[in-house]
Amino acid sequence: MKPTPKVAEAARSEAELFRQLAEEAREVRDYQRGALETTRDERERLRATAETARAASEEARLAAETARHAGEEARVAAEAARHSAEEARLSAEDARHAVVDAVRATADTLHASLEQMKIVEEMRRALREIKDVNNLSSH
Repeated sequence: MKPTPKVAEAARSEAELFRQLAEEAREVRDYQRGALETTRDERERLRATAETARAASEEARLAAETARHAGEEARVAAEAARHSAEEARLSAEDARHAVVDAVRATADTLHASLEQMKIVEEMRRALREIKDVNNLSSH
């Protein structure tokens, strides 16, 4: 039995409809593949960005740690410099006291020498007077 022209036409229409549906399904599948590929690319880009951010964060953490150590070393150096400055100030004060003591000792020595010179001068006067008295007595 031969299909009737109406049945054959209906079959062709149905086949055309199935072909159109298959074509639309391929287009949808291709669109979804493209969207999936775009999503995968975006996810990979985000993963790379996250890794870059993680590495930058680690570098920042290391830089902060280095800065903290440098700050601590600077604080220790400043404290050492403060102690050195205080020791220098104390040494300078000791030296000033030593100079004052030396000047006082020199002044005391000069005063004693002056007193001794006065005594020697008085002794000379006394000797001259004794000599003059002896000279007068012998005449």
